[in-house]
Amino acid sequence: MNLSLRQAVWLCLALSLCALLAVPGTAPELGGEARLTLAVFALATCAWIAAPVDDTYVALGAGLALTATGVISADTLFSTLGDETIWLLICAFVLAAAVTRTGLAGRAAAFLVSGARTVRQLVHLTTAALVVTAFAVPATSGRAALALPVFLALAQVLAERRRLVVMLALLFPTVVLLSAVATLIGAGAHLITVSLLLERTGERIGFVEWLVLGLPLAVVSSHLAAETVLWTTTRRADRREPVRITVTQLQEHSPAAVSGPLTTAETRCLLLLGTVVALWCSEPLHGVSPAVVALIGAVVASSPALGTVRLKEGLGSVPWPMLLFMAATTAMGVALVDSGAAGWLVGGLPVDGIPAWGFLAAVVVVGTAAHLVLQSRSARSSVLVPLVIAAAVAAGVNPVAAALASTAAAGFCQTLPASAKPVALFAEPPDGVPTFTPGHLLRLSAVLAPLSAALVLCFALFVWPLLGVPVLLEPQP
Repeated sequence: MNLSLRQAVWLCLALSLCALLAVPGTAPELGGEARLTLAVFALATCAWIAAPVDDTYVALGAGLALTATGVISADTLFSTLGDETIWLLICAFVLAAAVTRTGLAGRAAAFLVSGARTVRQLVHLTTAALVVTAFAVPATSGRAALALPVFLALAQVLAERRRLVVMLALLFPTVVLLSAVATLIGAGAHLITVSLLLERTGERIGFVEWLVLGLPLAVVSSHLAAETVLWTTTRRADRREPVRITVTQLQEHSPAAVSGPLTTAETRCLLLLGTVVALWCSEPLHGVSPAVVALIGAVVASSPALGTVRLKEGLGSVPWPMLLFMAATTAMGVALVDSGAAGWLVGGLPVDGIPAWGFLAAVVVVGTAAHLVLQSRSARSSVLVPLVIAAAVAAGVNPVAAALASTAAAGFCQTLPASAKPVALFAEPPDGVPTFTPGHLLRLSAVLAPLSAALVLCFALFVWPLLGVPVLLEPQP
């Protein structure tokens, strides 16, 4: 196999670190399990960065290596796949398949954008619609695939206004990525963060708690991004010229009905989805786990009498490689902490004496920039969150606030077409629709990256404490 220069450099770095860890005199305070864990993590991280190997395969290999060497038990490795949050995501994908099959998304989009009379209204109505999809479709790639037909219909209607089409091509994936923080099921990285926090701190963040913390950030960051996209890709003349998008125009370019009375299947699916989301949001009142609610919804959605999708088709829509990846990387995070490797890594950092705002600022900056090295959002969380939790405890910062800030900051990942799957999907849409160039992405990133990082930091310092997540680590009684 021929290695590129980039791959060769990363491989040499990983092997050099492994060789250094193999020398007994190096870091005498490190135990054998910690050395093995660091070596496995170094190889896995370099493989995620540079190797042309599937991320899930690398994660499973790393998990198996840690299990075979006794760093973690087989029960630890396999129990992560049976975690409640994994089941929540599985059932959410079945529900999403039922929603997608009915065509409700196209109806909702047509209802919103047909009311736009200016370019700015079109942008913010589209943004609002994309934020709402975070409650119906899990994972950013699934939401991007659901939104692509809507974009293609709008692109056909606005075909004579090329810059607006390019702007919308950039707007859709940007909002999909930044609004994912609204819900626990918005990204696999969220479930990894929640699992690691529960394992290391005993703090359980449920669907409602994440909603209270994440939804305000998702709304503000999405509309801030919408304005940024609008200003960086269009001219004043483009923004001044009115738009006229009618339901009839959208119907001409949409394969599914976007107007008229709801069908029986659409009505049933809408009622089911509304009930599931309402039960998720009212968990403190009834005490039923979100995973159990999702399982009930998935069973109804795929039932012969009331469902709109067959169970086999619904389960076929579940990205099983992503779930295996999440389970394996969660086990890796547990190994990193339990072996003492995470404590050793952060022990060399000058966290003592750093003010809380400075520590959180560093966490947010690293989380924002990490997508330039690790393209997988879940991989970024599996590598960063265990270290952030350990460093936060050492710095006297609330590990929940630090982990949430790191995960939220990692939602920005649109500097390059390959940085995220939604960006890659809209970078090359079908039917010859004009789209953005790498130059558009770089120009947007130069403005939006610091704005996004500053916004996450402001929420961590000023908003989340008002919602029950203090900045400082509270002393134990």
